[in-house]
Amino acid sequence: MKDRSLSQLAPDGKVWRTGANEAAEITLYKDMMLGDISVKAGTYSLFTIPGESEWTVILNSNLNPLGAYSYDESADVARIKASTSKGDESLEAFSIAFKEVDSGVHMIMGWGTTRVAVPFSMSM
Repeated sequence: MKDRSLSQLAPDGKVWRTGANEAAEITLYKDMMLGDISVKAGTYSLFTIPGESEWTVILNSNLNPLGAYSYDESADVARIKASTSKGDESLEAFSIAFKEVDSGVHMIMGWGTTRVAVPFSMSM
């Protein structure tokens, strides 16, 4: 964060590449459900639209985009709204971790004290 606010680095209401330079990528080795949306196994770019109380999380089929400048909404595979929460500890670096839950796994994104839990489960 280097003494900057999250809103300076990932402005509310604007598509963010969800990482440094190129967008982060996620590889699903099996068909999964992102919330209630079925997503085929494959590799996807991860974009988000930050907000104060919720973030829109986007899986996009275009790989290796440089920043959000080349983001193409027509290549979106899935979009889900995920609520934000506050962590006890401030994270200096943007981080992604996975947490097993009864229904599958949550991809937890965190930066500063903001946390976003994105629900993934096995495809039905």
